[in-house]
Amino acid sequence: MILLMKTPGKFKEVEPGGVKLTAFKKLYSKWDSVFSQKGWGTIYLGNHDQPRTVSRWGNDSPEWRELSSKMLTTFLFTMRATPYYFAGDELGMNNIKFDKIEDYKDIESIGMYQQIKNKGGNLREFLNDQKITARDNGRTPFQWDRSVNAGFTTGTPWLKVNPNYTTVNVSAEEKDSLSCLNYFKKLIKLRKQNPVFVYGKYHFLDSDNSNVYAYTRELNGKKLLVLLNFTNKPASVSTGVNMSNVRLLIDNYGKVSSTNSLRPYEAAVYEL
Repeated sequence: MILLMKTPGKFKEVEPGGVKLTAFKKLYSKWDSVFSQKGWGTIYLGNHDQPRTVSRWGNDSPEWRELSSKMLTTFLFTMRATPYYFAGDELGMNNIKFDKIEDYKDIESIGMYQQIKNKGGNLREFLNDQKITARDNGRTPFQWDRSVNAGFTTGTPWLKVNPNYTTVNVSAEEKDSLSCLNYFKKLIKLRKQNPVFVYGKYHFLDSDNSNVYAYTRELNGKKLLVLLNFTNKPASVSTGVNMSNVRLLIDNYGKVSSTNSLRPYEAAVYEL
C-alpha cells in the first residue's frame, strides 16, 4: 500500500508514489512511545500548510471519499494524543486540484512553477503533482451550504470554491446520519465516554501488514481493538485476538460483515 505523499520528510521507506503504510505505522507507534511514560502528545494528518487529509492519506474518489475520511477520523480519535483537525476535514472536504497555475495563490506553488519553467522542466507533471501536494488544496473556502460560494462569503473569495460544495457541506451533512460530519461527532462522544481512548496503553499489532493498521488500547482492565483498512480492497489482519466474544463500538460502514476481514477502507472498533 502506498500513501499519497510526494514530500515524505523523515519517512525512510519511500517509493515514487508516496509512503508505505508499514512506515506510517512505525512512525506513529514511535510517536506514541515518546510520550508513553512522560509528557503528552498531539496527533494530526493535516493543517493549513498541507493538502486535504482525505486526498493525501485516503482516497478522494467519489466511491471512497466518505469511507476513507471516516477511517482516518477513526485513527485520529483512537490514538493516545490530543487530535487536531483542520476546518473542513471533518466534512471530508478534499483537494480542489487546480489545472492552471493562475488558480493558485500560494507563493510556494507559484515560485516552484516559475523555477521549473525557467529550467525548461515538465510543467504538466508539476501541476499534476500539485493536485495532491499543494497547500492551497487545504485553503479553499469552508463549505457551509449549497448557496453561492458555499455560504462562505458574499464577496469574491481568495480561492475558488470546490465544485462539490453543493453536496459536501455542513448543512447537508448535518441532515445525513451517515455523513462524515455525524461520524466525526459520534467519535467525539465515544472518546469522551471511554477514557481508555485518551489515556489507555497503546499496543501495535500485525506490524508487517501492508494494508491494515491494527492496535489495542487498554486501561484499568478495559481493552479495545482498532482495525483500519487503508486500501480500496478487502484485507485480512492477524491480531492474535479471540474475536468470538467481542462487542462492536463503531464501524464506518454502520455494521461489520465479518470479524475476520475488513472491507475497503473499513474502520472497526471493538471492546474485548
